[in-house]
Amino acid sequence: MPPSARAEPGNVVTLNVGGQLFQTTPQTLALAGPDSILSSLASSLPSSSSVPFIDRDPDLFAALLSLLRTGRIPSRATAAFDHDDLLAEARFYALHPLFLSSLSSHALFDAFTLRRSLLLPLPGRDACSALAPSPLDASLLVAHGGKVSSFDPSLRRRATVLTPLPAVDSLLALGPLAAAGAADFPGLHLLDLGHPGGPVRHVLRWCPHPSAPAAAVQAIGSSPDLLFCSFESCRRNASAILAFDLTTFQPVTEIARREIYGAELDSAIPATKLQWVPGSNLLMAAGSHGGPSGLLGDIRLWDVRSGEAIWELKEKHNCFADVTVSDGLSAMFKVGINSGEVFMADMRKLSSEEPWICIGDGRRPATGKKEGGGCRIESYGRHVFCSRGGDVEMWTEVVMGCWRRGEEGLESERVMRRNLMGGTNDGGGKKINMLGFGGNRMVVARQEEQWVEVWESSPRS
Repeated sequence: MPPSARAEPGNVVTLNVGGQLFQTTPQTLALAGPDSILSSLASSLPSSSSVPFIDRDPDLFAALLSLLRTGRIPSRATAAFDHDDLLAEARFYALHPLFLSSLSSHALFDAFTLRRSLLLPLPGRDACSALAPSPLDASLLVAHGGKVSSFDPSLRRRATVLTPLPAVDSLLALGPLAAAGAADFPGLHLLDLGHPGGPVRHVLRWCPHPSAPAAAVQAIGSSPDLLFCSFESCRRNASAILAFDLTTFQPVTEIARREIYGAELDSAIPATKLQWVPGSNLLMAAGSHGGPSGLLGDIRLWDVRSGEAIWELKEKHNCFADVTVSDGLSAMFKVGINSGEVFMADMRKLSSEEPWICIGDGRRPATGKKEGGGCRIESYGRHVFCSRGGDVEMWTEVVMGCWRRGEEGLESERVMRRNLMGGTNDGGGKKINMLGFGGNRMVVARQEEQWVEVWESSPRS
């Protein structure tokens, strides 16, 4: 229960902001943090009979006071005020970290009200090659060719920098920095997008052997403390995942090192997707490549502290076109490259045998084509999103009252329901090749288009 909800009459304080009186509690004001003037008022007001006056806009203050009480800005305030005005006012009260983090909260996201709201044009002639919504605020990074464009949380201002990379294939937002890599260019580049002397702050490298050239980047991921990077040697015969300290950017550990010996082409498949699973403190690493026997895939769950893979699956039949982990649903999801169906694997009872359960209709005819080719699948909150050509479908768990007897006794039956996204005029167009999520937004990139789409959700009344 919020502090203000259990306030007693003697524990209520009054503030005069721009001539308008506000009543709250010292506990609520203390949530502003030690650097805010509101915290200093919280410690002095109970012992003072005077009402302090703050010469600021009362309507903006009302929105920020609601942020302290509930952890979010009311939707009526975001509709009534410009984002920059709210941010400037939050900076005055030293509430801007809380304000920016509230914009990226999952609580703002209502998948059932997502609608396409605007297009963000990209300078130049290159289409989007990587998306990176910031986990700290609602800002967005977009790579196109060798350039990276950064959009502020309001998505109204854009800055573009030219990187040393011929084409940015992997991109990750790291607060004031961005991590960028290319599949055919050595080194993981840490970019300071606002530095006037050039964007490159550090270049992190991995060499399979002391005399070998540096390896190229295949995927990037992060946990609260570590930066993960999947490397592959220039000869395509060795790969590894390195973990770097997010504060010093020094290498901490090397895991998943693999090398090709003889004709064992699948012994060094590099991870092309890295995803941290906070609920289990594991790193999901997945990759696939085509060989003489077709598309081969490899999925591993890594305990980074021990450097051991606690679970591994070799994919040969109906290998994944894309795979993701939903921490909220404690499950992995994939799109089958041949069938195009969506499959789920419950992480609470993974086994070395076939873990996948088809959650689609399972009746798609065998056409001999790779129906799942180009499909992308991502999780956000307790939802899973899968691109189908130019459209997006969403999978949501339905709570059922049905129980069945499993290996560990009675367990609830898990049922996933498919929903098509947006209204009748929202979807369609060219094939979707990327999905990104942050705050109340879904960002969509389409093949050969020099812009990205932003879909926004509105809170239900």
